Amino acid sequence: MFLERDATIEKARGLIRQAAKNGARLVVFPEAFVPTYPFWAWAIPPRENRLLTDLYGKLVEEAVAVPGPAVDALAEAAREAGVYAVIGVNETNVEASGATLYNTLVYFDPDGRLLGKHRKLVPTAAERLV
Repeated sequence: MFLERDATIEKARGLIRQAAKNGARLVVFPEAFVPTYPFWAWAIPPRENRLLTDLYGKLVEEAVAVPGPAVDALAEAAREAGVYAVIGVNETNVEASGATLYNTLVYFDPDGRLLGKHRKLVPTAAERLV
């Protein structure tokens, strides 16, 4: 599932259902859960330019458009489970360059409505490389 948006969305949908069955009314996922947190920014040295470029390209390719089909699938899961859900995504901004990413939280109510989104305002130094 690493860097696979659709597979990660399905995993999140299953976890939302499971949490609701266990009595949760609020289900919260970590930042950049979909498709993944770019941990390589901390581990791969800048001299590994080709590897970093490949990983960034894949991250952009698998990022989430808000609104979009991935968000719709998450909204449906929140609605079906009847829970509030908050999930971190790597958001792509197709209106800009198509290569701009945001570390974004999306919020859903129990009716499956997208309540809003919050973009991280100050990325860390390593995250700026991504």
